[in-house]
Order: sequence, then C-alpha cells, then structure tokens
Amino acid sequence: MHTPHVVVLMGVAGTGKTTIGPLLAAQLGVPYAEGDDFHPPANIAKMSSGTPLTDDDRWPWLDAIGSWAHGRAGLGGVVSSSALKRSYRDRLRAAAPGVVFVHLTGSRELIEGRMAQRQGHFMPTALLDSQFATLQPLGPDEAGVDVDVAGTPAEITARAVEALRAYGPPTEGGSRLPRLLPQ
Repeated sequence: MHTPHVVVLMGVAGTGKTTIGPLLAAQLGVPYAEGDDFHPPANIAKMSSGTPLTDDDRWPWLDAIGSWAHGRAGLGGVVSSSALKRSYRDRLRAAAPGVVFVHLTGSRELIEGRMAQRQGHFMPTALLDSQFATLQPLGPDEAGVDVDVAGTPAEITARAVEALRAYGPPTEGGSRLPRLLPQ
C-alpha cells in the first residue's frame, strides 16, 4: 500500500508518536520523519529543564516540519508533531496544504504511565499537564482522524490505517474527498 498524502501524527507527549510513526509509515509505504529532530537545540534545552515552549519557540520548528511535508507532497510521508493547537496545524497546512492529521488520543493516566516508563527522552512527565491544557482537538473541518492509543503498537497502527482507509477529508463545501487509502 502507498499513499501520496503526508500524514502528521499528532498528540500530547507520551501518546506514542515516535513508536507509531515508523510503523505507520511502513504500512503506508512512505518515509518517516521524527518531529523531535526538527527542534532547535534551544527548544530541547527548554523542555528538558521542565519549561513549556511558547508559540514563538514553536514557529521555527513547525516551519521546518512544514517544509519537510511540502517536499513530500504527492510522494507521501509520515511525520510526527504534537500539533496541539489549531494555529499550529494551520501553519503546517499553509506549508503543505494536503496534510492529513492522525490524532493519537488516550487518557491522562495511560499516557502518564507510558511517559514514566520511557528512558532518555527530553520531555519530562511534569509537562504533561501543560500539553493537555494546550491541546485543541481536531475540528470537524480539519482533515484528520482520532485514534485511541490503548493497546499494543501493532493494534494502534492497525487502527490508524483503518481510520485513514475509512476517511475522506472534508472539502470547503462540506462534502468528502475520495478515501485516503485503498480499501
């Protein structure tokens, strides 16, 4: 299976973007880019110290992700980005208008438990509350799907593929475009 769409895997820290991203990319037959790799060192230092990023901190990071997505337009790809606010997703869409979002969702308790088990990641569990406070879920007019992160990585990836297969993004008139993946 191959998709010409660029999929942005979004959600709060700890939802599994880094784990699910490569698995989803493999299922879709496209390359994967780790969103954290687009952060400048100052952003990583700030988050490592337990300080949430500001919008001004995020703009260059989002622009770098948007540039990657733009370069993959028509070729397909999967990239991770928290994309917590509508304005962040709007910025990504401005750079790469055809992007589709897969919002990884789950309970705070589940996500906190997973974050507590990770080793060597710069994002501390203490910032999870700020992530949930910032999160603006996908709107009905945004191209994307929600996928629950309960279960194994293989189960989550399978749900994401099925959700993308069943979904046709909205047009300006409210109708749906053709499905993103073949049946």
